Amino acid sequence: FQKAESDLDYIKHRLEFEIMKIPDDTAAEENAVALLEELSVVKSRYKNLCAQLQKVSIERRESMNGIRAALENTRRMAQALHQQADLE
Repeated sequence: FQKAESDLDYIKHRLEFEIMKIPDDTAAEENAVALLEELSVVKSRYKNLCAQLQKVSIERRESMNGIRAALENTRRMAQALHQQADLE
């Protein structure tokens, strides 16, 4: 994700540079400005997606820890039952 953000920054700076090189053709400049605005929207959506992904990652980690704990508890119970059955 860091590379994607870096790529978006590069594209933005490249577009800004290209806009400065454009002759005084208003239509082309308006087009470039619209592209820059759209790029800002895409970058904002990307950051929101990263934040959501971070939350999902944390929840997944917590879920996996809970599953591991439940499996370990089940394993201990099965082992205790097996030992108890062997004693009887």
